[in-house]
Amino acid sequence: QVQLVESGGGLVQAGGSLRLSCAASGRTFINYAMGWFRQASGKEREFVAAISWNVRTTFYADSVEGRFTISRDNAKNTVYLQMNSLKPEDSAVYSCAAGVVVGTTDGRYQYWGQGTQVTVSS
Repeated sequence: QVQLVESGGGLVQAGGSLRLSCAASGRTFINYAMGWFRQASGKEREFVAAISWNVRTTFYADSVEGRFTISRDNAKNTVYLQMNSLKPEDSAVYSCAAGVVVGTTDGRYQYWGQGTQVTVSS
């Protein structure tokens, strides 16, 4: 089992920045690819960003490319999502996930956190 706990969400004005963190515990963090997904109210969950265990591979949704950056610190068992130039349409619950193989679909990930709310005001 891998336990994931997100933090760093909150309320920010459009154009602002937030950094989300996801702390992992349980099985060896370095064995897992990590992803960020989000779900806005009344909408389906969507992929945001992902990173391989060795940091060599990253993926981004088109909607966040150039604004968001995913990173990880394997020594701290933590993955981050730096979000810049935030827009109201970025408002959602953001969840991190761990999986054996990096990918852009939620089916690739076996473990999920509870999520953290991000609200961007216009």
